[in-house]
Amino acid sequence: MVFSSIVFLFVFLPITLFIYYLSHRKMKNLLLLILSLIFYAWGEPIYILLMLLSAVMDYLHGLLIAKFKGKVFAKLFLLSSLIFNIGLLSFFKYADFFIENLNLLMGADLKLLNLPLPIGISFYTFQTMSYTIDVYRGKVQPQKNPIALAMYICLFPQLIAGPIVRYETIEKELVHRRVTIHQFADGVRLFVIGLGKKVLLANNIGLLWNDIENQNMLELTVVSSWVGILAFAMQIYFDFSGYSDMARGLGKMFGFTFPINFNYPYISRSISEFWRRWHMTLGGWFRDYVYIPLGGNREGKLKLYRNLFIVWGLTGFWHGASWNFVVWGIYFGILIAIERAGLHKLLSKTHPVIQHIYFIFFILIGWVLFVFDDLTIGFQYLTIMFGVSGNPLLNQQTIYELYTNGILFVVTIIAAMPVIKVIENRKIVTLFSPFIYFAILLLSTAFLVNESYNPFLYFRF
Repeated sequence: MVFSSIVFLFVFLPITLFIYYLSHRKMKNLLLLILSLIFYAWGEPIYILLMLLSAVMDYLHGLLIAKFKGKVFAKLFLLSSLIFNIGLLSFFKYADFFIENLNLLMGADLKLLNLPLPIGISFYTFQTMSYTIDVYRGKVQPQKNPIALAMYICLFPQLIAGPIVRYETIEKELVHRRVTIHQFADGVRLFVIGLGKKVLLANNIGLLWNDIENQNMLELTVVSSWVGILAFAMQIYFDFSGYSDMARGLGKMFGFTFPINFNYPYISRSISEFWRRWHMTLGGWFRDYVYIPLGGNREGKLKLYRNLFIVWGLTGFWHGASWNFVVWGIYFGILIAIERAGLHKLLSKTHPVIQHIYFIFFILIGWVLFVFDDLTIGFQYLTIMFGVSGNPLLNQQTIYELYTNGILFVVTIIAAMPVIKVIENRKIVTLFSPFIYFAILLLSTAFLVNESYNPFLYFRF
């Protein structure tokens, strides 16, 4: 089940809110856990057991780490927890990738497992690891109520696509939370904005990318290739940030405050800035649990660059069991290393427009590496973009694409900037905001009823 569906909007969510607010305070965590499991079971009932196993294992590990705090056993139990979680993720997400490459390198004929990827495993595994690590570091106390910890791991608003919510962020809210009318209304507002981003913007601009992606590469024009990857850049932003907004909105409705995951990343002037604004909870996770423990930037330039490449290699691999994601991660690691080596100072002396052109150019190349699982096709697409493949500059099809999607591009570009945030704060807009949000909800519902194209890109991760 996805948030941007009629079943969720008009069946699951109203029933869930009704049951939740009628329940006694002491029953709310248990009810929310059960409802979250029902939400997850809608798509993958068998993998509920996997998620509950993860919750039980980390509950026990958390207690054991705290019990032996300061002793060698605490470190051993932390290691045991990490091995379990990483092993679980690796088995379901990367087993076939390793088998394929082993077959290729060794000439073996091992059969693929063909296991379906459990939805959200990349997100909830990182959350459970952060819990045991933080218990070991003494940042949080172990959760003694197994229902509360299981609910934290299985909590449906952020279960399948984040943001990655660390235990310390909602530790107090797991035990005691109250929802004011203002907080609930703010949650509804956030949810509707996210729904509009996903349904009205991501889905519609995604149709253009879908058409261009499926065109014969020999007939694709240079201009169309740039238009296509720009459309994908907008689609993945509004798709993922929209889902994150919906998650944060739902969190507020149930009394939780989830961290912001996107901060207008496309207004960046460098690649480093972009990654401080995009999927912020993932970046923060790798910074605090990988980059800093490796030494960060404290041990000289050589180790700094080593740490950057390790982090970005892992970031790419986290996104998927495919070499294109590894190349994508290393690509950004190289760019960020070059910026740290002096390019950033050089850029800061140029006009902001130059800085932004530099950023847009390299981020679009990055999206090409990201979107094509087959690197050969991805590199072929890049040759078309740079006009070295012999493809025409443009044709009638390209003109048609620009003509029919011009307004949509303008709307998405404006929506990707803080302009909307400024407008929202105007008194006259505040006055009419309930009608605006109702219109977004109404339009989104109409699109969901009539449209069959409603993908969610981050399900694959």
